[in-house]
Amino acid sequence: MKKILLLSSVVALLSGCAGSGNGELIGGTDRLVWNPTDPYGMAFIPQGSFVMGPSDQDVPFANVSTNQRVSVGAFYMDITEITNNEYRQFERWVVDSMIRTEMKLFQHRRGDTIKSNNVVNGDTLRKIDWDVRLNKNSDEYKDLYDSMFVKTYVDGQPIKEENNIIYRYEELDVRALSKSNRLDEETIDKMNATTYRDNFVIERAVKIYPSTLDYQSDYAYANNETDATFNYEHVAHDDYPVVGITWEQANAFCHWRTHIMNSYLRSNNEPLLPDFRLPTETEWEYAARGGYGMSPYPWGGPYTRNMKGCFLANFKPLRGNYVADGGLKAIKVKQYNPNNYGLYDMAGNVAEWTSTVYDETSTSYSHDMNSDNSYISEESDQDVLKRKVVRGGSWKDISYFIQTSTRTYEYDDVSTSYIGFRCVMDFLGRDKKDFQ
Repeated sequence: MKKILLLSSVVALLSGCAGSGNGELIGGTDRLVWNPTDPYGMAFIPQGSFVMGPSDQDVPFANVSTNQRVSVGAFYMDITEITNNEYRQFERWVVDSMIRTEMKLFQHRRGDTIKSNNVVNGDTLRKIDWDVRLNKNSDEYKDLYDSMFVKTYVDGQPIKEENNIIYRYEELDVRALSKSNRLDEETIDKMNATTYRDNFVIERAVKIYPSTLDYQSDYAYANNETDATFNYEHVAHDDYPVVGITWEQANAFCHWRTHIMNSYLRSNNEPLLPDFRLPTETEWEYAARGGYGMSPYPWGGPYTRNMKGCFLANFKPLRGNYVADGGLKAIKVKQYNPNNYGLYDMAGNVAEWTSTVYDETSTSYSHDMNSDNSYISEESDQDVLKRKVVRGGSWKDISYFIQTSTRTYEYDDVSTSYIGFRCVMDFLGRDKKDFQ
């Protein structure tokens, strides 16, 4: 009997070592097979190296950029700017979640930190279950929507209270202690690990509705009332790039896009993806060039017309003949040919936010691998610290500003009628061929 028990123990021990590689180092054997697929609406940008900076004469003698060879890792980029209709998905999701919260239909909440007293900034947190389906045709929904998001009615039509549409989220900012709230070593030593990590968690509340009045405020003594009224909401402009978006709103959109993507993957037990984010200035220029290292424009040539005399982008040609290129202001995306990476409107139409802080001397100290200089400014910061790089030029700019290397900026809390954005995502690896 003892022999039988001993034999059974040996068999059990050997069974427990199954997959151990007979003592060899073979790695975990229960890992999923993963093959990357391009996110919908994005193009794969291969890793590479290029000379970043002016490819042509510095027309205004701005002296804000010098040449620097930079290497860039592989990433994905949206093939067009984010459109009105795509941004509207974000807006409606926020409105829907706010109404669900108010109606107390939920079992648990994501996106807000629940403090010990269940109160944040004086507001009691309610619980959310994003899987609950809400009947938007019910009178209860309509009455609640009106009370939360409608300011008044004009001729029976609701006037939306845009400032009430707020996206609340948290993010881990590893550079959170690099500015005025930096802690000294003695203070850090007295903290436990959890308390210290909390200093990197930033709570944000962003009013996400686009500024629809920018067409009027940007251009005095000009008739732009129709654009201010219809540019964002009307179905005719669904495929136009969204404008009236601050840098902060663009970042909020990226956070939400990451949330809905990874929530879906998590629910299907699939590996998660890196965050959607704004491109760095380096990534933007590298992608805009489309492999043409020394060309001033994304299409590869030094001219803004093709052989037939047609303009190749939507900008301000011929000393102010806005319509000569086919557009008066911003137009639908994909109206001009893409560059070699399959990206549309990397020159003209609307300019685009990047994640990079604008510094005239940045090329003198930036790293030559994935170079970047990014931080999130605080409201109390001086204006010079709120400048973010804007690239690509727009429908209102002359040809110099739609060149791939031209740098300009806007303040991160300012929106305009000519700045939009597109997202990028890091590629997990060297090349897609590695997974084939």
